[in-house]
Amino acid sequence: MAAAGAPDGMEEPGMDTEAETVATEAPARPVNCLEAEAAAGAAAEDSGAARGSLQPAPAQPPGDPAAQASVSNGEDAGGGAGRELVDLKIIWNKTKHDVKFPLDSTGSELKQKIHSITVNTPKDAAQQDAKAEENKKEPLCRQKQHRKVLDKGKPEDVMPSVKGAQERLPTVPLSGMYNKSGGKVRLTFKLEQDQLWIGTKERTEKLPMGSIKNVVSEPIEGHEDYHMMAFQLGPTEASYYWVYWVPTQYVDAIKDTVLGKWQYF
Repeated sequence: MAAAGAPDGMEEPGMDTEAETVATEAPARPVNCLEAEAAAGAAAEDSGAARGSLQPAPAQPPGDPAAQASVSNGEDAGGGAGRELVDLKIIWNKTKHDVKFPLDSTGSELKQKIHSITVNTPKDAAQQDAKAEENKKEPLCRQKQHRKVLDKGKPEDVMPSVKGAQERLPTVPLSGMYNKSGGKVRLTFKLEQDQLWIGTKERTEKLPMGSIKNVVSEPIEGHEDYHMMAFQLGPTEASYYWVYWVPTQYVDAIKDTVLGKWQYF
């Protein structure tokens, strides 16, 4: 006879076993050392992968003020480094200065640079300038180089002078004068050839009027009716050809003839 269903409040044996199987967790299994190390390594890889998945912050765009400021500050810190330079040679008072100057500089900056070099005059050059200035203030006839000739006195055969007068050049040579070495010299004006002949006992120099750069003169102290006169034959004062005891009445005529009257306008 078949068994009737279980009375109310009682569970069937089969159902009870299944419920226990579902509800009961499997017991924990002991983990050995090797498995523990493998698990730790896997965890570390997972952590590294997580960190590697983070993207870096995007770069600042070219127009970003912060990026521009960093570049600008770098250039300022360099003090103009990287500017193209040009080599200049500046000669002042016979001294050469080698200067490196930025090619993109202005004319005003170059002028200031040159000024800073030229105002630093060497001591010896400054002394020479001071001596030259002193010599200019001192009458020429008092300078040592001229005294050795003037101290010989007025030549006996010099042409007579007329103080305070101005006359045209005579038709004969001006003679009886001294040159720088104390020898006798004569001046002949060849107007038709536009030449000045300077004659000494040894030779006669024929100079074109146009080759004479300048003519200077000064009265001789104590003998103001006579002048000492120089013809500049080159670019510097070292080229002066000095003639002493020139009659004063012919001084202006000599200058006009050699230089031309237009020189005084």
